[in-house]
This record gives sequence, structure tokens and C-alpha cells, in this order.
Amino acid sequence: MPPDSPPSAPPHLSTRARVARIRRRLLRVPLQFFRRPVTHPPQKQSVLRSVVRASTGLVLPYRFRLRAFRCKVPVYIELKNFVLKTVETPAELDKILRLRYRVFYKEFLEKRRFFAIDMDEFDAICDHLMILEKKSNTCVGTYRLNCSTFNDHFYSATEFAIDAITALPGVKLELGRACVHKDYRKGVILTLLWRGLSEYVKATNTSFMFGCSSVKTTDPLEAAVIYHYLMSHYPSDPSCRVTPLEPYRMRALPLYIKLIENLDVRTVEEYAHKLVPPLLSSYLRAGAVICGEPALDKDFKCIDFFTLHDMSKLSRQAARKFL
Repeated sequence: MPPDSPPSAPPHLSTRARVARIRRRLLRVPLQFFRRPVTHPPQKQSVLRSVVRASTGLVLPYRFRLRAFRCKVPVYIELKNFVLKTVETPAELDKILRLRYRVFYKEFLEKRRFFAIDMDEFDAICDHLMILEKKSNTCVGTYRLNCSTFNDHFYSATEFAIDAITALPGVKLELGRACVHKDYRKGVILTLLWRGLSEYVKATNTSFMFGCSSVKTTDPLEAAVIYHYLMSHYPSDPSCRVTPLEPYRMRALPLYIKLIENLDVRTVEEYAHKLVPPLLSSYLRAGAVICGEPALDKDFKCIDFFTLHDMSKLSRQAARKFL
């Protein structure tokens, strides 16, 4: 019998009774099958729950990457009120990502993100130096270290063609995502970061360090001034040159470089000194060289210069730290 046919009545009932029974049952069908639940106006609390449920799909990959993290080279140093160590647990890595978010997004870019972290696909495969303030157990500084002993994928390769660098002999160490909490940017923190980096270099027997050194500008004239100054004083060997990938090229840069060459050299260099950030200056004093024109990072509103340290050519001051 088709499912929408009226059900039959028991044979012992009279015809009138059977008709009345069938009618009553048919009249109940709309209530049983077509009744809709009573709806109420949406409330703020239910909207919040909906947002949380919708974000679950984004949270899970983030947590999964943290769980997959493993420390490769342990480092531990205590100095005064601080401890420098390599990140060992997902909870420590979470502290790193939140510090980077506060520095890179809230402070520098004045932006906010839903999960209040700065994370990319390289964080789970790298080691991370972290500086903890002992009393509060707060993370106040960090450095990301990507060693060729463990990986052959590098962040720099997302902005530059770095075949000339990966072809260099020996162990190579990529430095990146260096940042310090704004309340702790003083000598002891920078000293700790350099000491931690030195211990890591020794432990991995690193031959070359490299990475993207950021300068907070996207102005092509300022980029040309800095480039002209750096390539005049700190050029790499031509065999170690790299070029920005097409999406990161500053197409107007060659024109501005030609304009800079016609200006007074002293004026250009004085201006360049003011634009070069302290971290890049410290690399240059340690013996770093610049491997070509910068890449334009539109997401972080900066330009990145590819810097290279040959550990066999460190300055005397840097050699005392690293060797």
C-alpha cells in the first residue's frame, strides 16, 4: 500500500465508526508531519555560539600543528632574571606565536587577527629560541631557526630564488621572525638572543647563516637609498646573488637607483644610516653581506634584504660570540 493511503479500520467496527476513525486519523496527519517548531527571536548568546562553532574548522589545524611540534636542538641559558631556551612543548610554542602577534600585528601593523597568533607553515618544522622572564614566566623575546640538517624548505624561498645559497657547502641556518616585547628591548635581551644563537650554531656546526632582514618601508625611493648604500659597502660575492620572485619585485627600483646615483653620496649615506634598522646593522657589523635587491612584502608593509653570514669570515667581535 502506498505510504500516503489512509489506514484501514478493524473489521468488527461499524461502517460509521470506521469512517469516523479514519477521518480523525487523517485530520491528525498535518499536525504529525507538517508541524513546525516554534521559533524565537535570535539572541546574542546564540550568535556567539554560532561564531565559535564556525571557527572550529580553523582552530583544529592550528592545534594540530602545535601538537606535531618537536624540538631538535636543546639550548638552555640563564642570565639575571631571564632564561633563554629552545621551545620544547606546544604550550611554549603557543607563547612564541602570541608574542609575535603582539609585535608584528598589533604594534607594527596595528592590525588584529581572530586567534591572536602569528603562524605559518614553517613554525612546526623549525626550532625557536625563547626568552622567559623568570618571575612572570612571560615570553619576552624569540628567534626562529631553520637548519638544513633537518629541513630543505626555507621561508626565504617564498620571496627569493635562493638556489645559489642552498648550493653552498656545509650546514646552513636560516634566521627569521626575530622580535622582542616592547617593554624589554634592552641590552640583556639582545645579549641573550646572540648567546642562544651562538650555542645553536656550535651545536649544528653551521657554515652559513642567512635570512630576510626587514626594513619598515615600501617607498621605492627609500628602498633605492638603502640598496645603494648596502651594495656599496656590504655586497656579497656575485656567485651568491639572489633575486626576488616575480610577485615580490619592486619594478620601479631600477629607475630610482639611477636617480640616486646622481645625488651627493654623503647625503645619500647619511639618509641611509637613519633608515637601516638596528637588527640589520648588527648583522652587518658581524660580517653579513647583502645578496641583491630587496623583496617587497606587501603583507607586512616592508622590504626584505637577503643577508648572508659566512661563518669563516666573521668579524673579530662576532667570532668571539660564535666560535
